[in-house]
Formats: sequence, C-alpha cells, structure tokens
Amino acid sequence: MGNTKIYIVYYSLHGHVEIMAREIQRGANSVQGVEATLWQVPETLSGTILNKVKANPKADDVPVILPEQLLEADGFLFGFPSRFGVMAYQFKAFFDATHELWATQALAGKPAGFFWSTGFFGGGQELAAFTAITQLAHHGMLFVPLGYTFGNGMFEMGEVKGGSSYGAGTFAADGSRQPTDLELQQAFYQGKYVAEITKKLKG
Repeated sequence: MGNTKIYIVYYSLHGHVEIMAREIQRGANSVQGVEATLWQVPETLSGTILNKVKANPKADDVPVILPEQLLEADGFLFGFPSRFGVMAYQFKAFFDATHELWATQALAGKPAGFFWSTGFFGGGQELAAFTAITQLAHHGMLFVPLGYTFGNGMFEMGEVKGGSSYGAGTFAADGSRQPTDLELQQAFYQGKYVAEITKKLKG
C-alpha cells in the first residue's frame, strides 16, 4: 500500500506559520509509515510590498505547490495567518485555484486539519479555522479538529497560548512574539494526530 502521504501546505509572511508547519511535520513524521512533506502556496504580493512589510524570506527548502499536486496526498494540514478573522488572501487564492479539482470532487473523502497565526486574541483563533471549513465542505473533504485530545495543554491559563479545539495556533502580536514551547507541543501533537487518523482511513 505504501506510505501514507501527508501534505502540510502553508503560507507564512513573517515566519510564525512556517515555524508551526515544521513542528507539525515532525509530529506527522513520528508516525510509522507516514511521509509528511512541506509545501508553500504561491505568493501574490510583489517584492516591493514584501520589502515594505518586512516579510521574512521564503524558505528555500520548501517548494511551491500547484493545485493538481494535492491529488498525490492522502491527508492535509493547511496553515495560514489570519486577516480580519479569516485566512490570508494568498491561501484563499490557492483554494480558488482548485476549481478543477472541485468540479470532479477529486479530493472528496480526504481528511484535513488547519493551523494558524493571529495577531492578538480577537484576530481569529477560532474564527480563522471555522470559516476555512467551507473550503473543505465544497470539496467534500473531512475536517479533522483536535477537540480537547491535547489534554491539559488545552486548559492552560497561566500563559498566553494560541490554538483551540479546531487546531494548533500561535499569536504573532506585532510580529516580535514567537511560538511558545506549549504552542509548538500542540503543533507537534496535531501533526501526529492527523497523521494517525489519515493512516487509519487509508487502511
């Protein structure tokens, strides 16, 4: 049957989502028989704009994905920063480009989860994932939330922590804050959790 393939597809402007994506990949790859691969969606901003917003350089070890390449994977984790409570336009543009896959329902039945970064508490730690579910629904894909399976980490009140029952998350604040150890633990757990579920469904 071969390895279960998990594609971790993300967009990252200032590096926070990329950090989460790499930890999710480590979690997914910790499951025997799973091969997790990182992918970036295409950038839509010009180099001039990226310089003005002081964007991080794109990871040169992560290829840019084409919509048709989604067919190769058994399951997905999609990551993005939030813009006004919803996924960043770059990721929405990528989903818009999957219309041919939608027309044939080629991704129907494949499991997927979400992870994200927001600026502050009101930036969409739940809403970003909640509104993204519509993309999966139109494709007939299966949304895999974390629920409260992460355990005590879900109830942490002694420190600022991103994420929710919808998936792993982090806060970027003004861009200077980096994902905490607890947020990265949840990211690792999500990668492992979704990989295990995908493997079961494939089998």
